[in-house]
Formats: sequence, structure tokens, C-alpha cells
Amino acid sequence: MWRYRELIPVDTRYVVSLGEGGTPLYRAEKLARWVGVKRLYLKFEGANPTGSFKDRGVCVGIAKALECGARVVACASTGNTAASVAAYSARAGVKCVLFLPEGKVAPGKLFQALLHGATVIELNCNFDEALRLVLKLCGRGCMYLLNSVNPWRLEGQKSIAYEIADVIGVPDYVVVPVGNGGNISAIWKGFRELHDLGLVGELPRMIAAQATGAAPIVKAFRAGKVTVDPVNEPETIATAIRIGNPVNAPKALKALYESRGLAEAVSDYEILEAQVAIARYEGIGVEPASATSVAVLRKLVHEGVLEPDATYVCVLTGHALKDPSVVDYLSKWVERYRCGVGDIHYILETVLRK
Repeated sequence: MWRYRELIPVDTRYVVSLGEGGTPLYRAEKLARWVGVKRLYLKFEGANPTGSFKDRGVCVGIAKALECGARVVACASTGNTAASVAAYSARAGVKCVLFLPEGKVAPGKLFQALLHGATVIELNCNFDEALRLVLKLCGRGCMYLLNSVNPWRLEGQKSIAYEIADVIGVPDYVVVPVGNGGNISAIWKGFRELHDLGLVGELPRMIAAQATGAAPIVKAFRAGKVTVDPVNEPETIATAIRIGNPVNAPKALKALYESRGLAEAVSDYEILEAQVAIARYEGIGVEPASATSVAVLRKLVHEGVLEPDATYVCVLTGHALKDPSVVDYLSKWVERYRCGVGDIHYILETVLRK
């Protein structure tokens, strides 16, 4: 992403890079037919160094921490931010403290955080309470905060827009999974900057995708509000967006209103169905939160809200290996057999007859 260094306000002498950005933008023709549209692209952020879009923002955040002379960085996380902050802290040689809701972080993400040597503090609370605690602690000046309430994080994440525009120009719609709300606002900021500089002539409409069990931004948008009413106990299989009180909700809602966008929520079943479809039709493995963008697009097209002839980009925020724990929920779509060696011919005949 540092090919866009002139548009990222950070002193590049402090940048500690792992090769973030430059992720693939796939034309998804088979998945497009399943969704019900003619032109669908998938921006696969799982190809970033730690497997999620968080690397773009954390890279800039770490650079700012070093510029400020910080020796300890911290964040609360549902998993992806923790993995990214742990990796970039290790690369930069600064201490990292992570505050995670106990039992609510996917094993792949927890493994990454521990592997990179971060200090992990698991709290008996949800993400929103963990974030309130880390905001209070960082406010004392002992640690540098790297959650997306830190505006430098969003300065890195906006590069997603630059890359989309570089490859296909400006699409009609960009669909983004939304948890804390930072990424959708960052991507909108990126497109707006390109437009203000005269580098593109149009702007996309942004679509916020959430899970029904954690959809405060969708509810606020439908009510025409600029702030959210928190969901006290958010629940969804899409752990990366299981957030009830998103700190960047005002920015996300502003992006939706300014872009004449939309917001929609889908069930866990619809999310898993889309996760399987992305993998089976296009060979791209994503975690459940990523699939929310495709699930929402399909729902809006089938309900007649969106036209099939437009050009759509769905942002896929994280790699499938981030959250392998959902395998037990995929039984409806999986052909899986357990057998002895003596039964193998019968099993093969059964499979090949299908």
C-alpha cells in the first residue's frame, strides 16, 4: 500500500512494513450468478500478512506510535486487530498488551497473538467492555492505543479504495462487513480523496453489512440516526463483527448518508451459506465475518432493492483460517465420511454416483 505514500500522512522513516496491501481483486463470475448480479468483484483482504485488512491500519498506527516515542502499544480486540498488532509490534520491537474477551476470540486469531509474543489479558466481559477499559488505561498515558478509534488506523485502511479504483475504476457499490465501523468510513474517505484530487469522476454507494445479532448500525441507519443504541449482548457466529457498541458508528453512518448508501443485516445461516458459496464457486476461503458482505448483497438483490446490472465490490475482510472453529456448523454443506479401509470402495462408488 506504500505506493500511495503521498496520500498517507505519516513519516515514512518510521514505517515498519510486512508487505501489507496490494491484495487481489477477483472477478467472481460464478458467485455473481449465485448472488444474482452480472458484475461482482471480491477484494480479498485475507491476503494481507496476518490474514486481515487490519494490517493496513495497524502498520500506520505503529509508525505513529514510534514517531511519538511510545514503548508499549495496546488494544482491545475480537481477534484480527490483536493478531495484527502483535505481529507489527514484534517487527517494530515494542511491547504489546492485548485485552481480549475471554472465550469470544476465534482460536486462529488467539494463536497468532500468542505466537508473536504479545501479553494477552483475557477478560470476563464482551468486546465493548474490554474497549472501555483499554481506553481508560491508555488515557493515563502508559500505553499507545491502537484500536480504530485511533484515526491513523483509518488512514491506512483507506488504501483499499485506492487499489479498487486502480484496477477497475469506481464501482457502483462497495459492500463492507461492519463491526466497529472504521473500515467502511475509511474506504469512503479513500474514494472521496481520489474524487477531490480529480483522479476519479464518480463515487460509489457504500453498503454496510452486519449480522442480525449485532446490528446497531443497521438499526440506527434505518431510523435516520447519527449515533447508535448499543446492543448489550451481541451474538453472532461472525466473531470479527460481534460488536454491540461500535466506537466508529458516527463515522460509518456519515459514510452511508453521504454516499446515499444502504445498511442491511443477515442471519448466521445466511452468513455461513455465503461463506460456503464463496469457497465452492471461487476457491476463496474467508472467515464468517467476510462472507457477510456477499450474504447482504444477495439478500438485497433478491428483495429487489438493488439492480442486477450494477457493478459491485464485496470486501472480504479476513482469511478462512482465522476462524476454523465454524467447521462444525458447516455439516449441511459438507461431504464428510468416516470409514474403515474395507469400506473405501463402497464410499467411493457412493460419491462418484452423485
